[in-house]
Amino acid sequence: MKLMQIIGLLAIVFAFTHASDDKNKVNVGDVVSDFALTDLNGKLVKLSDFKGKVVVLEWTNPNCPFVQRVYREKIMTSVQKEFTQKGVVWIIINSTNPKHRDYREPKELKKIYDEWSATYTAYLMDPDGKVGKMFDAKTTPHMFIINKDGKLVYAGAIDDDPRGEKKEKVNYVKNALDEILSGKPVSVSITKPYGCSVKYSE
Repeated sequence: MKLMQIIGLLAIVFAFTHASDDKNKVNVGDVVSDFALTDLNGKLVKLSDFKGKVVVLEWTNPNCPFVQRVYREKIMTSVQKEFTQKGVVWIIINSTNPKHRDYREPKELKKIYDEWSATYTAYLMDPDGKVGKMFDAKTTPHMFIINKDGKLVYAGAIDDDPRGEKKEKVNYVKNALDEILSGKPVSVSITKPYGCSVKYSE
């Protein structure tokens, strides 16, 4: 009887914990809560530092072949460059577990992304994965766009070509940013992300 009571109690705790996690997750249409992470130089950067601006969040892992391809083919860098020049804030986030073999130190990450000609406002480290889990970031890359009102208006893939085989790709992030900057609603606000799984800490 005691064993059954303990099992029942554990089940309640487990359900409560997961319900709390779900409650903290941000969905398309929600106002995004503020968060703070350190950049590659150890400086604390808050989302609220960019209040009133359009913000792109890009989840990344340089060891992931999907990430390597979208940078090699300039799918990511072309959009970064175009829209940061138009005043869009571009934040790259790395939620890799420091104990995972894919983890890279900030100094090495800066070198890699400089070599890839990445253009970003901030590159932030999320070693405990709290911000990644808040957005339910599943893959690298996984893209999110926050509008000037602080609402999440896009979540999903960079484009419609997970295999890298299409000659004509639909770049969802570019299209969404074009619409936002033109004062239009985002026509495609959710797509299925593709890539490697985010290597979260347990």
